Amino acid sequence: METLPNNYQLEIPKGCFPLSTDSMVLSHFVRLPKNARVLDLGSGCGTLGLLLCSRDAGCRVTGIERDPAAHQAALANIRRNGLENRLESLPGDLRAVPQILPPGSFDISLSNPPYFSGGPAAKLTAARRADFCPISGLLQSAAWALKFGGDFYLVHRPERLGELIAAGAAAGLEAKRLCLVRHRPGGPVSLILLGFRKGAKPGLTWEEWTLRNSNGSPTPLYREIYHLGG
Repeated sequence: METLPNNYQLEIPKGCFPLSTDSMVLSHFVRLPKNARVLDLGSGCGTLGLLLCSRDAGCRVTGIERDPAAHQAALANIRRNGLENRLESLPGDLRAVPQILPPGSFDISLSNPPYFSGGPAAKLTAARRADFCPISGLLQSAAWALKFGGDFYLVHRPERLGELIAAGAAAGLEAKRLCLVRHRPGGPVSLILLGFRKGAKPGLTWEEWTLRNSNGSPTPLYREIYHLGG
């Protein structure tokens, strides 16, 4: 059991995505408008939904999750935290969003998708493998669900940056924000955070986050992301 801000409780069964740095930095990167309607594509046990609901009392989050075990865990987490009116989990393949949800019905969409398919990843369940979540399908579903001017946020591997920006443009999502995440000063970029906007003009801003100091201690940003006092 993980304790999130505002004492929200997150339980993640064995075999489902754990609470990771990816989810924490992504939830911190998202900019929520007032009373935002949010769609989480590949929502797992409801981790991102819980993090956003704990941060903003006005947002409402809908998750789409293919894995039945993760979907059932999300329903349990929703009940556990009394969020039935603000957070929901729908079973389904995120590529089928146009058959599940009406177009243009969300202000924000986000995703922490699987990164790998071959090697050890081939042994994972379908919901946790990248070949069941192609970048093009992910971005097309996000574009379908977003209203004009809505934002899509995701976390991914740095080597996929060019592919992500090109796929976003093909889906009508313009890359507007890029954040490079490093674990140590001067270290390699381990993650990228991307923010797209539906129907926007070109113009990309970028920033860099470092999570730990050279001696391994957490940076002020890390403490903010993980809601650590002191």
